[in-house]
Amino acid sequence: MNFNIVKNFKIWIAIPLIIILIGVGVIAVRGLNLGIDFIGGSTIYASIGSPFNVDDIRAIVNEQSVDADILSAGQDNQDAIIKMRYMENQQEIHENIVKGLQEKYNLASDAISIDYVGPTMGRTLIQNAVMSVLIAGALMLVYIWIRFELVSGVAAVIVLLHDVFIMIAVTAITGIQINSSFIAAILTIVGYSINDTIVVFDRVRENIKQLGRKMTMSEIVDESIRQSITRTLNTSLTTIFAVATLYVLGVESIKDFTLPIIVGLIAGTYSSVFIAGSLWALWDEKSKSRKMATAK
Repeated sequence: MNFNIVKNFKIWIAIPLIIILIGVGVIAVRGLNLGIDFIGGSTIYASIGSPFNVDDIRAIVNEQSVDADILSAGQDNQDAIIKMRYMENQQEIHENIVKGLQEKYNLASDAISIDYVGPTMGRTLIQNAVMSVLIAGALMLVYIWIRFELVSGVAAVIVLLHDVFIMIAVTAITGIQINSSFIAAILTIVGYSINDTIVVFDRVRENIKQLGRKMTMSEIVDESIRQSITRTLNTSLTTIFAVATLYVLGVESIKDFTLPIIVGLIAGTYSSVFIAGSLWALWDEKSKSRKMATAK
């Protein structure tokens, strides 16, 4: 297969930029679908004591005309978890839902509990998530700088930000709820994506030593991607298939985590193949041209 990835860099970078811009537009118009982890709300825990049908509990909640996430948990899925956003009349809604659960499953009052989450906790969660990504990016920059060179380190951090922005954009476009699971998905992809990028960079470094006098940096990057793309695609597709199976067959609560993971895996594979190496090659060649011009 013949690759002209570096030569067509503007095309490769235009595709994710369009997705990100659409996501920014959606966020500007309708905002993000934030869960109670960020905007505050309440969670009702009910120990049913036996396996139950989530649709039965959803019918009780729907009688109050509220939007809620209903999950099953505990041993043998005998516990129900009902998550709701903050509402002005939430006390009355809680009382009606609790009454409905007690009547449906003959529950004692101590079998049901309610927890409240304030928006302050949500802000703290966002700050910690942003700080985690920044710290991870800085440490990866230093590591890649030492192992390769500064330009490749900057390129790796840029593709990590690309992956995060794509995940946020797609989440905004599709209306997926953003909660603590989404933050976990972002941090997972940050670690996963850099692995593919390092594989490509390792091959580039090896080929620079072997082919540096015969090829330009752009040609070396294209050759390196061709040599490593089978490994990259096999690894990513295997992971995507496994996560997609969880999304299709898993319970509702796991989907808030698996769908962003799938998007991040695709974005990470794309950026490792089409963006990371190209940035390194273009900056390297531009730097050499600048040095030659200065020497003259």
